[in-house]
Amino acid sequence: MKHLNVRNLLFAAALLPACAPVAVAATSDPRAQESGHDKVASTHSEQPGSDTWITTKVKADLLATKDVPGMELKVETVNGVVSLSGNVGTQAEADRAVAVARKIEGVSRVDSSGIVVGHAAHGR
Repeated sequence: MKHLNVRNLLFAAALLPACAPVAVAATSDPRAQESGHDKVASTHSEQPGSDTWITTKVKADLLATKDVPGMELKVETVNGVVSLSGNVGTQAEADRAVAVARKIEGVSRVDSSGIVVGHAAHGR
């Protein structure tokens, strides 16, 4: 179990630099600042660093969890709300993915409406 946690942390640390530019771009979009309101503003996070960490940690834990097609699931976080999307083979896989995301510190809610059940995940 300890080995698994170390692996997750190393994986999360490796992903963090890749996710950071996305978080910065979302917070510095001049279109959102000029109009005062548009759809970019609805995805604006008040805590981009925390959201990036949450996204990275959720993705790492999904990849490390048995019977969850982590490679098939997309993870996005805005203001602590984690949105999961992608294809899973069973409702049990979807439920496990949601449970994994809920356990991460800083997650306020998990939206699984983007998960499609019944489509076999590839690459397993």
